[in-house]
Amino acid sequence: MNTPFGIANLWLEGDFITRFVAIALLICSIVTWVILLTRYWDLRNLRKLKPELDLFWRATSYEQGLQSFSNHASNPYYHLAKSASTASTHHQSQSTNHRELLQTLNYSEWMARSLKISVDGIAAGFQKGLTFLGSTGAVAPFIGLFGTVWGIYHALIAISSSGSAQLDQVAGPIGEALIMTALGLAVAIPAVLGFNAINRSNKLLMADLNRFGNDLLSYFVTGARINSGE
Repeated sequence: MNTPFGIANLWLEGDFITRFVAIALLICSIVTWVILLTRYWDLRNLRKLKPELDLFWRATSYEQGLQSFSNHASNPYYHLAKSASTASTHHQSQSTNHRELLQTLNYSEWMARSLKISVDGIAAGFQKGLTFLGSTGAVAPFIGLFGTVWGIYHALIAISSSGSAQLDQVAGPIGEALIMTALGLAVAIPAVLGFNAINRSNKLLMADLNRFGNDLLSYFVTGARINSGE
């Protein structure tokens, strides 16, 4: 059924501005859902890695503990443990270039600094896609509002050109305006909700990584975890 309020009519009867706004909202919606689904899958896989921490601490050697981690390429716990081992070896090296390092930072300070840099790098990776989601959630309603104003503008032109505000003359532009409003909200709402959910999950993951980093620092400095009773 052909209706002036339909999306098909919006595309067929709309001008360049209307189509541009519709395409912009469509692209934002597609990218938003790709980010949401991708990040959901990543976070789901990361949660499955947490039990591997127990295997790591129960290992008989540090190298065996590193091998207890699965999926080394995308495992933040493995990367943190590996970077700690590399930093320790680097500091304890007896080469000439590294002797200046020994005089500048003691072992504890060096390890704390190295672990913080590693944690910050992992945290930056967790922020992937959040900027787009936040921007889309903030901007999409205004893009839809612009389309709404443009549709009302077309309705006013139709009224002024005909001299009367008959329904068949203004239904199309008004329907276009209403659809633009709905599209803007349909893009913004998932983006905002997804941003909040991912941000909360990232904070929980970072809390786990910070605890793991503190345990690693204690292990390399004192030879044992602080939370060894866990």
